[in-house]
Amino acid sequence: MALFTSTYVNKVDRKGRVSVPASFRMALDGQTFAGIILYPSFVHDALDGAGIDLLEKLAASVDQFDPFTDQHDAFATTIFGDSVQLPFDAEGRVNLPENLLAHAGITEQAAFLGRGGTFQVWEPAALTQYKKEALEKARADRAALRRHPSPESSE
Repeated sequence: MALFTSTYVNKVDRKGRVSVPASFRMALDGQTFAGIILYPSFVHDALDGAGIDLLEKLAASVDQFDPFTDQHDAFATTIFGDSVQLPFDAEGRVNLPENLLAHAGITEQAAFLGRGGTFQVWEPAALTQYKKEALEKARADRAALRRHPSPESSE
């Protein structure tokens, strides 16, 4: 599975094109779709992003719900109904649709935030504020982040 780390801020051109960080593209190398998947975050004014492999895992998770339940309907509609497959062009750019730009408030620059198996795309000033809040929460709750022994080890 792809691993996304670090934060990168890239220019968005007048056509909505933005360069996906090279390390993100390398992390996605070898997947069945040469591009990224983005959808509006239902937690933040940002975009959630991943490779096709993670979206396939999300589909399997959603399919665990009875197909006629409100849970299945809500998750399938929210995640897959608004997801956009964005192929890389020859320069490693994607074209961000207007509805995604509007959701995240992105105009001239886009900040790519690595989050392990996923990433997010933010308006840079909004990300700066969010990172401050996240740091405060992480510091306050740092005892919760501890090493858990792997199932193979006897620790």
